[in-house]
Amino acid sequence: MAYETPETTAASSADAEASSGRRFRRNKVPEATAYFWIIKVLCTTAGETAADLLDEKAGLGLTRVSVLMSALLTVVLVVQFRTGAYRADVYWPAVALISVVGTLISDNLTDNMGVPLDTSATVFAIVLALVFVVWYRRERTLSVHSIDTTGRESFYWLAVLFTFALGTAAGDLVSERMDFGYWLSAVLFGLVIAAVTLAHFELDLDAVWSFWIAYVLTRPFGASIGDYLSQPTGDGGVGLGAVVTSALFLSVILGLVVYLAVTRKDVAQPQRTARHAV
Repeated sequence: MAYETPETTAASSADAEASSGRRFRRNKVPEATAYFWIIKVLCTTAGETAADLLDEKAGLGLTRVSVLMSALLTVVLVVQFRTGAYRADVYWPAVALISVVGTLISDNLTDNMGVPLDTSATVFAIVLALVFVVWYRRERTLSVHSIDTTGRESFYWLAVLFTFALGTAAGDLVSERMDFGYWLSAVLFGLVIAAVTLAHFELDLDAVWSFWIAYVLTRPFGASIGDYLSQPTGDGGVGLGAVVTSALFLSVILGLVVYLAVTRKDVAQPQRTARHAV
């Protein structure tokens, strides 16, 4: 699902650079190749099961887990912001941790504060929309091919955080509150992602919006798969448990990230400057 290419956004990025007069760094986000989407789904799955593992199995509780994961995410994001270009070994740990924190934000609202899932999903959707509005008004682009300034990177990670929170609430709403179950929920979200992909390639749905819609939907898709694998058979799962499921997916993520760090197959090409953009 490579929804965006550098060519689709080079002109808008170049215009923003010319108007702002800022010196841009290299892009901080990988190309949206098959590797990107596979690791992203795996991170959402691991994020769901890891949050459950630390909360229930390790006995830390939601509050302690939230503090711990937020602290780790802060450290990794500091490293991420200090890098001058995309690095797989920094970027993907940040995504994995932000998936856990996004999950915990939703779980805290639901379990600790009693906020209904439909309410939290609506609030997260509104907040995410506001992030996109402010981001676009300031930068004139939402493309992941132009995450090359500190401001844009800040908006990017804020948007990513709320996509995970929204996806968690939406996924729980469909699978648990609406009683679709984990497997049927995964199929449902997978079909919607396929429809977005088809709309992009066959109906010319905007590349940037196709990307972000799919990015939101892969969260409940991956989480439903994780829950289906980890939850007991009596609760609609296959009973692998959070430990086995988390270890399995984290191992695959680690292998892919090492592969990409060595081969750099997902490194975005440098943006064209304003003189060359047409």
